[in-house]
Amino acid sequence: MPRETAPGERRVALTPDAVRRLVRVGVEVVVERGAGASAFVTDAAFQAAGARLGTRPDALGADGVATVKGLAADDLAHVRDGAIVVGLLRPLDEPEALAGLAERGATAVAMELVPRISRAQKMDALSAMSTVAGYRAVLLAAERLPKFFPLLTTAAGTVRPARVLVLGAGVAGLQALATARRLGAVTSAYDVRAAAREQVESVGAAFVELDLGAGDAEDAGGYAKALTEAQLTLQRDQLAALVADVDVVVTTALIPGRPAPLLLTDAAVAALAPGSVVVDLAAPNGGNCAATVPGETVEVGGVSVVGPLDLAADMPLHASDMYGRTVAALVTEFLGDDGRFAVDLEDEILAGAVVTHGGAVVHPRVLALLPEATG
Repeated sequence: MPRETAPGERRVALTPDAVRRLVRVGVEVVVERGAGASAFVTDAAFQAAGARLGTRPDALGADGVATVKGLAADDLAHVRDGAIVVGLLRPLDEPEALAGLAERGATAVAMELVPRISRAQKMDALSAMSTVAGYRAVLLAAERLPKFFPLLTTAAGTVRPARVLVLGAGVAGLQALATARRLGAVTSAYDVRAAAREQVESVGAAFVELDLGAGDAEDAGGYAKALTEAQLTLQRDQLAALVADVDVVVTTALIPGRPAPLLLTDAAVAALAPGSVVVDLAAPNGGNCAATVPGETVEVGGVSVVGPLDLAADMPLHASDMYGRTVAALVTEFLGDDGRFAVDLEDEILAGAVVTHGGAVVHPRVLALLPEATG
């Protein structure tokens, strides 16, 4: 496990808990010295868990390399032919970045492409990181909102609770709802998927319905399908009217490999009361809000629009712990009798998550995004 070098990244791919899980099944773990410092994990803690400390080339030259955000171009020279490289590699958003790993003959396993099946739940890194993002999004909103979240009865009178609307009731959205409710807000959510109603209500929020004529808007992987332009127009118009009655909007709508759908138009932002807050978790893919500036917080007509790029990195200790468990689960699942990682592309999990293998890009969805010469 090497230290992460991406700007702003404070997570680490394995924590001592994950190291112990790997060591128990016979895996030798090499950790670059100082790799865990930004996540508040000391070298001594890694050693106590059974890891061996080494240099960056030592870590990069292992049979398998565990990362959070993949490897920089300068690191590839140290990666051995046939190595397994595991990480949140953004293959559908940055497919060209995987070319270097393919050229090195590495098997790149994208943790965000692990299929959502029962057997792979323990490897679901995307859901783990979405949980962190949903939690952090509400804390950011609570910090910026010039109001209390909970109902308060004071000597100076009663303070009404904040109203929080979440757009998109996936893992991040549900965690945002649960966190806002714990802080005392009145919560509601909108999602195009009919199955989301029960999930939203299970965390104490009201489910909002819009009339889009969308039918079943959930794909086989559990994600929302893309709407038609006519449906998107209806959705935007109705959301603009809906947000006028809320104090906080958290948007979470993402379709892997595509720009984030626009949900909140300029008219919707203008409909929000001054002091309101929008936290746009889709900012890395452009944002769900017309006013979002990825990586920045802007104020439009008194409304704060927050466009975070990686909220999970802001809570590195628990985020690293959760992510490391998913990595350890995946590695453990595919250890062969000889103690080595067995790449079986007929296996449903690896067929969905392996992007490069044998010197080529092998994932059909990633191949479709590359120029014909590369494919």
